[in-house]
Amino acid sequence: MSIADNLLKYKKELEGTGAKLVAVSKFHDAAEVMEAYQAGQRVFGENLVQELVEKQAQLPDDIEWHLIGHLQTNKVKYIAPFISLIESVDSLKLLIEINKQASKNKRVIDCLLQVYIADEDTKFGLGYDEVIEILRSEEFPTLKNIRIVGLMGIATNTQSQKQIRDEFQELKVLFDGIKVTYFRKDDYFKELSMGMSADYKLAIDEGSTMVRIGSNIFGKRVIKHYKAE
Repeated sequence: MSIADNLLKYKKELEGTGAKLVAVSKFHDAAEVMEAYQAGQRVFGENLVQELVEKQAQLPDDIEWHLIGHLQTNKVKYIAPFISLIESVDSLKLLIEINKQASKNKRVIDCLLQVYIADEDTKFGLGYDEVIEILRSEEFPTLKNIRIVGLMGIATNTQSQKQIRDEFQELKVLFDGIKVTYFRKDDYFKELSMGMSADYKLAIDEGSTMVRIGSNIFGKRVIKHYKAE
C-alpha cells in the first residue's frame, strides 16, 4: 500500500475517537512527507532537531510540526521559530530554555510534559513527583512564553497488553488529577499523547487524544546519521 493509502486507513480508524493522528516522519525524506501532506495529513512528528529543521525549510508552511524525541537545551533555538508542539519536555531546565527562545521569537510555544511510565531504562521522562515539582516551582508561573497543554507518555515495549493498559490508565489518572488541581480553568490543557503503531488502540481506549504512527504509514526507515545530533 502507498503512504496515502496507509494514512487514509488510520484516519478512517480514528474517526469519532477524538484522537489526532501524528504521522511520525523521522528518517523519511521530504518527498515522502509531501505524499502524506497531499493525502490530507498536516501533523507530523520528528525526533531529531537537524532533520526537522531541514524538512521544515522544504515543506509547506501550514504543516504542524511536533518534536517528539529527547530535546537538548542547546537545540531549542533552532526549532523555536516554527515548532507547533514540543511533546517531550522532561525537565524544568528545558522548559525555561523553551520559554527563553519562544520570547526571543515573540511566540508562545505549546508543550507537553513527558512522563516516564515504562518499565524500561532507555526511555526519557519525568517521574510523577517531578511533574508536580515543576508545576509547584517558583519559576513555573514566570514562564509566560510556554503553555503546558497536556502530558505525553511511552508505554513499555512488551507483549503484555495488561501492562501497557495499566501504564496508560495510570497516566490518564495523573492527567485528570493535574487538570483538576492546576489547570481547572484552562481549556487548553486537554492533550494526552500516548499510543504508537503497536499500542494505539489500547491508548485510545484509555483516553489518548494523540497517537504517533510512523513506520505503519511510511514503511521501514532508512536511518541516516545526523552529525550535529
